[in-house]
Amino acid sequence: MLELGLGDDVRLRLLEDRDAEELYAVIDRNREWLAPWMPWAQGQTLQATRAFIRQTRRQLAEDDGMQTAIEVGGRIGGVVGVHGISWLHGSTTIGYWLARDLNGRGIMTAAVRAYLRHAFETWGLHRMELRAAVGNTRSRAVAERAGFVREGVLRGAERVNGRHHDLVVYGALAPEWARTAR
Repeated sequence: MLELGLGDDVRLRLLEDRDAEELYAVIDRNREWLAPWMPWAQGQTLQATRAFIRQTRRQLAEDDGMQTAIEVGGRIGGVVGVHGISWLHGSTTIGYWLARDLNGRGIMTAAVRAYLRHAFETWGLHRMELRAAVGNTRSRAVAERAGFVREGVLRGAERVNGRHHDLVVYGALAPEWARTAR
């Protein structure tokens, strides 16, 4: 899945060094939208964005998953990717964000489904986990539309801007995906 079209001029592709300024500009324009839920958003800098892109290339080289830009109409509108892979356990976790003006179009649900397909059918993983703050109803809706099952709540599990959030844990399993994805 180094590049994958999702239809309607939307595609997933690996991040390149040349993307740093554009990616940072999207983050900066959407900082208020992202900051309540993303621990990194409030203080994100251009330098940190460049470091993130370099880290995504190392992650790919080390066979530890990947991060992709979500391109809409040829412009970066967000990021989706896995935080790492446990090959021993056959599992991974997914994270994502999307610019505010692109919400409500089904883009993120399609991107998450593409990652589920890749994780289970290409990597041969058994489990993908997704965590979203209890109050982040949009992110939780993506998880549910993509076919994840709510498994529980981790109390005070993530600190964002000095405030601890409870996280809803969602899981998707390869055997369930195989039965429902077709």
